[in-house]
Amino acid sequence: MLTLKAPAKINWFLNVLGKRNDGYHDIVSLMQWVDLYDSLAIDHSDKVEVVTESGIRTEDNLVYKAAMLVREKAGINSGVRIALKKEVPMAAGMGGGSSDAAFTVMGLDRYWGLDMGIQELAGLGAMLGSDVPFFFHGPASVIGGRGEIVTPVKLRRPHVLLLVKPPVEVSTAWAYSEIDRHSSSFSPGEELTKKDNNIKLFCRALEEGDFALLSSIRGNDFESVAVSKYPVIGDIKHGLLKKGALFAAMSGSGPTVFGVFASEQIAKEAMRQMLPNWCRVVKTVASDW
Repeated sequence: MLTLKAPAKINWFLNVLGKRNDGYHDIVSLMQWVDLYDSLAIDHSDKVEVVTESGIRTEDNLVYKAAMLVREKAGINSGVRIALKKEVPMAAGMGGGSSDAAFTVMGLDRYWGLDMGIQELAGLGAMLGSDVPFFFHGPASVIGGRGEIVTPVKLRRPHVLLLVKPPVEVSTAWAYSEIDRHSSSFSPGEELTKKDNNIKLFCRALEEGDFALLSSIRGNDFESVAVSKYPVIGDIKHGLLKKGALFAAMSGSGPTVFGVFASEQIAKEAMRQMLPNWCRVVKTVASDW
């Protein structure tokens, strides 16, 4: 049996640059793993099966789709049993399903001895979802294109986060449609050079813990449209800042909001004020290269 841990992620920022001819959107984002994990246990079976309590139909589960894709790509006839234990909330903007899919692809590459290269594996991941390629290149990367352009960055300083998810679900498709509908109110047309410099400045500020500067550089374009429909998201962000967060933002298309705290103790004190929302104190996963 092969066991793996699939991490959640946060988006330090997420900007939508525009809609593409293929219907997808070009984005730029800085993503980083956090130490909150789903677990995958891979074992032999006569067929491809996924055992989980997530409530998702097997055919719709990204783990199942990933296993079937690898099996077809490699020409494997044998089956596999994958037991999935969820800790990362679903539809939370933290990439739980995408991470599960990526680590299923990587796990089956090892389990079946396929020895595919990382680029080939990430290419398979891109066929499963826009956030999937990132998880082959973590723990921290700048994301471009529709998610398939992944540039690893060094973020060596771990940060304490409080994750707070209210009991609402934000459809990613709806969020993008709202971005398109209000596109005139967004201004993604910065010069590319300015964007690159902006990203470098953001990463440097993150390493130095200059959160005042972070707040002034970039944000999450989905945040305003999500808050307009679900004001509780804005309330949580305001509450985190009021309780001592040095920086707070919504992750992905939401609804999870994360706050950065100076210590685990302060984060845990803030967490008590955020209940009964789903809450978890975590740390970012630092780069080790």
